[in-house]
Amino acid sequence: MAEQFDAIVIGAGPAGYVCAIRLAQLKFKVCLVEKRPTLGGTCLNVGCIPSKAMLESSHHYHTAAHGLAKHGVKVSGVGLDLPTLLARKDGVVKQLTGGIGMLMKKNGIAVKNAWATVKGAGQVVLEGGEELTAKHIIVATGSTPIALPFAPFDHTTVLDSTDALSLTTVPSHLVVIGAGVIGLEMGSVWARLGAKVTVVDIATRPVAIMDEDLGLEAQKLFAKQGLEFVLGAKVQGVAKTAAGAEVSYTDATGKTHTLAASHVLVAVGRKAATAGMGLAEAGVALTERGVVVTNSHFETNVKGIYAIGDCREGPMLAHKGEEEGVALAEMLAGQKGHVNYAAIPWVVYTHPELAGVGLTEAEARAKVGEVKVGKFKFAANGRALAVDATEGFVKVIAHPQTDELLGVHIIGHNASELIGEAAVLMEFKASAEDLARCVHAHPTLAEAIKEAALASQGRPLHS
Repeated sequence: MAEQFDAIVIGAGPAGYVCAIRLAQLKFKVCLVEKRPTLGGTCLNVGCIPSKAMLESSHHYHTAAHGLAKHGVKVSGVGLDLPTLLARKDGVVKQLTGGIGMLMKKNGIAVKNAWATVKGAGQVVLEGGEELTAKHIIVATGSTPIALPFAPFDHTTVLDSTDALSLTTVPSHLVVIGAGVIGLEMGSVWARLGAKVTVVDIATRPVAIMDEDLGLEAQKLFAKQGLEFVLGAKVQGVAKTAAGAEVSYTDATGKTHTLAASHVLVAVGRKAATAGMGLAEAGVALTERGVVVTNSHFETNVKGIYAIGDCREGPMLAHKGEEEGVALAEMLAGQKGHVNYAAIPWVVYTHPELAGVGLTEAEARAKVGEVKVGKFKFAANGRALAVDATEGFVKVIAHPQTDELLGVHIIGHNASELIGEAAVLMEFKASAEDLARCVHAHPTLAEAIKEAALASQGRPLHS
C-alpha cells in the first residue's frame, strides 16, 4: 500500500529542502526524496559551499605568500598543504549537510534517500518499488554540468566543476573553457595555488551576463593576478595527449590555435536535471533542453505537479530556488507567495568579488532609453584604502524620469555582502536619491554605494 503525504518534494537542494520546511511550517505532511545519501543538493555538496571554502582558503594562502609584506608582516617559508585545504572544505560540507538533516527532523519531514520516478499526478515510485502518493508533487531536481560533444568528461583530465573541487595535485596548466561564474571561481582557486590558468570563451569579455563595465574591469584585474584570457575564441576540439590534453580553437579571423594543458575544466553552463525520472512519460511538458515548463504559479501542465529551482526556467541560482520554494509552499496553503525576479542578485566569489542586481546599463537603455548612471571607485573610499582593497567600483543605474533604481553593479572587496543593500532598496522600488540620502557609517565600503548614487544625481562628494 502506498504511503500517503500532502506533498512530495523531489530533490533536497536549496529549492527542495527550503520548500519542504515551509510546507511543514504550514502544517503539510511532507516527504523529501533525495538521490544522494546526503541532503543539500549540488549547492551544499559539490557547488556553492565547497567552492567558497576553497576560494577562501586559496585566498589566505595567496595573501600569506604574496600580500602581507606591505602590512609590515614578515612571513617566510609559506607552503601549501593541499590535503588539509581539501579536508577543511569537506568538513564545511559535512557540517552543513548534516545540519539540513537535523532541520528535517525538527520539522517532522520524512526523508527518503532514493531515486524517484513520477508516474503521474499524485504518484511517485522509488527505486526498489516503494510507492508514495500526494496531492502535490514538487520537482526540485536541480541541474548538472553541460558537457561538450567533442570533450566528454573523463573526470581525470577533462573535468566538470565537481572534479575541479577535488584535484589532489595542483595542475601545471589548467585550461578553463568558459569565462562565466564557475570558470572564473575555479580558475581563481587553482591560479592562487600555483597553477597556470588559461580561460577560453567565445564571448569578448568575462561574465558576459553581467554589466559590461564589470566584465571589462574583471578581465583587467584577473589578468594582473596571472589568469590568461583567450576571448572571442570558439573551441573546436579537446584531444587527449600523453601529458594531458590539447585544446584547439579558432579566433575571430578563423585562424586555428592550440593550447597544451595538463587539465581541462569545461565550465560552459548547466542543464536541468530532469532526465530519467519519468516526467515526459507522465505527460509533463519539457523544453528541448529538458527544462520543466510551468506557469506563474510553478505548476506544470499536469495538475498537481510543480517545479522550482534550476529545473524550471530562469537563472540557476540557489537563492532563486529558495525563494521559489517558499513562494510555492505559501501558494499551496492559500497564501500570496511572491518572488521578485527583477531584484535577484548575481555574485561571482572571486577576489575582488563581482555582484549585480537589476538591469545592466545596456538592458536599461534598451528598455527606457537614456538613463542616469553614477560610478564611484573604491580607490577613493577610506575604508578600502585602510584594508588594502581599492580595486573596483560601484555603478548605479537609475530611471531618467522617475529616478527609480534600475540596477546596481559592484566589483570590489565583499561585493557579495554589499549588494544586499541594493536588492532591498530595489524590492521597495526606491530611487537613487533615496539611496543617496541614506546615512552610511564611516568609514565603510558601503559608502561607495552612497557615493555612486550621489554621482547618478550629478552631485558626488568625494570624486
